[in-house]
Amino acid sequence: MNNPRTEILGRIRTALAGAPPQPVAVPRDYDHQPLTGPGDVDRFAETVAEYRARVHRIAAADIAATVRELTGADATVVIPADVPDDWITGVRTIADDPPLGIDALDGADAVLTGCAVGIAATGTIVLDAGAAQGRRALTLVPDHHICVVRTDQIVDTVPQGFAALTATRPLTFISGPSATSDIELERVEGVHGPRTLDVLIV
Repeated sequence: MNNPRTEILGRIRTALAGAPPQPVAVPRDYDHQPLTGPGDVDRFAETVAEYRARVHRIAAADIAATVRELTGADATVVIPADVPDDWITGVRTIADDPPLGIDALDGADAVLTGCAVGIAATGTIVLDAGAAQGRRALTLVPDHHICVVRTDQIVDTVPQGFAALTATRPLTFISGPSATSDIELERVEGVHGPRTLDVLIV
């Protein structure tokens, strides 16, 4: 007796042999060039918020005060070693230098980083372990991630985002807090990364 899968695939091949599908032309004329002007900041803020991230539009001088407000006076915030001093004025911090262990990262109240790119069309933030971003574990283990996105880092489309990135760097794409709906379509947050994401658009 034939294997049912083999029999079904054989029937499909026989049917297609008599009427092969026509080639499909896939348009490739979408925008893939680096962005020359500023991205749509309003759209970025809107799409980030749709993922249940908390969006704060602030001035550069207000970063430290906003971090203190979001974490509380007694909170401990993990930071990459090269975070600007004016981001953490009055904030209790632990620098990832030398690299912190998993227990230390898990015990922190939050992590504060910058980013490489923000993509307005999808509300995605990309980290590439560059300036003020640190290593990947910093943004995956703590339960609360505060990410600073400058308006000049925002692009409009995913192709423009990739054009601004270096593919050989360790890229982390973040679209809202970590969440899954795999079990009975019930949304559960904090499964694969931070449960809370605060985005400071500066």
